[in-house]
Amino acid sequence: MRIKCPTCKRELEWEDAAYRPFCSDRCRLVDLGAWLTEQRGIPTESQPDADSRPRQSRADDAD
Repeated sequence: MRIKCPTCKRELEWEDAAYRPFCSDRCRLVDLGAWLTEQRGIPTESQPDADSRPRQSRADDAD
């Protein structure tokens, strides 16, 4: 079965690929680096962070 490397798009035989699904150790490490630097990620539904909500100061509580 012929596949394309997800990093460089080079075609290779699945059975012969030592770094499946990548064509080389370099492409495997490039992909890992993209995940580690958050250039790639798993999409999620956006949820408001606790830090993004407006905070009330103690002066606001006195009113």
